[in-house]
Formats: sequence, C-alpha cells, structure tokens
Amino acid sequence: MTFASATDLPSGPYGSFQSLLDLQTAVIDSLMRVQQAQLQMLTLWQQPFAAVNQELWDQWICRFGGGVPIDG
Repeated sequence: MTFASATDLPSGPYGSFQSLLDLQTAVIDSLMRVQQAQLQMLTLWQQPFAAVNQELWDQWICRFGGGVPIDG
C-alpha cells in the first residue's frame, strides 16, 4: 500500500480545488465577454433610431416651438 507524499499533493493556496476554481473562473469570464458583446450590439443597433428621433424632435421644435433648436 502506498501513501501520497507531500510532493504528490497539488500545490497552490487552494490545494485540490484549484482546477475547479480555474474552470469556474474561465466560465464566468466567458459569460462576461458574451454579455459585453451583446450590450455593444444593442448599443450599435439603437444609434440609428436615436438619430431619427433627434431629427424628428428638431423638426417639431422648428415647426411648433418657434425657432431653431440649439444643439447641445
């Protein structure tokens, strides 16, 4: 019967849980990157609608507000 010596044990601050923690960190990092990419796509998708909305608002101000809108 053989016993594990001190050199056979996993090194690191968390011992045998280090590989599990590394996997968990990799999964969470991947999920965060996916969520960031989704947010960037949503932001890019909404920019044309914001420009159209601003143009319509400027036209409404010119017509009913009595003047040229101040860009700010």
